[in-house]
Amino acid sequence: MNLAERCSNIRAVVLDIDGVLTDGRIGYGGSGGSEEIKFFHVRDGHGIMMARRAGLKVGILSGRSSSANAVRAAELKLDFVYQGELNKKDGFARLLKEQNLKAEECLYIGDDVVDIPPFKQAGLAVCVNDAPSYLDSYVHYRTAARGGCGAVREAIELVLRESGLWVKLMERYTS
Repeated sequence: MNLAERCSNIRAVVLDIDGVLTDGRIGYGGSGGSEEIKFFHVRDGHGIMMARRAGLKVGILSGRSSSANAVRAAELKLDFVYQGELNKKDGFARLLKEQNLKAEECLYIGDDVVDIPPFKQAGLAVCVNDAPSYLDSYVHYRTAARGGCGAVREAIELVLRESGLWVKLMERYTS
């Protein structure tokens, strides 16, 4: 199956957070270092909104739980949020069941070894540019952008363009 065919089957975007929606760094602030600080790229956020406008479900499957993740998920009105999923194979299976999705209908974007089980199942598996090179044997596409620097937007645009949803979606901005 070629990339265009894979993109045409996508109904949901499943995102890792640390290293994908962020650059992977985690900072601590607040009283006694109790607040986790993360930085999210605005273009990734807009890409997520565009995917949702195009009718795709979008959500997260993260090994870490964080209030920063929850705040960003709420801000973007994500369709599903799975945090603290240390076993991504089981987490992905639960997500598919609860969201009434098939694995081949999912774009999964990850950056590390814990993402290999969903990579192996997803209809379109994508890793970010700065992910380890050995992940290439598990993915269909590697972004040009690094994690936290527009990689999510790039992958979403790929799906929207290849599936034919891009032109209609762009009418909002160009007409």
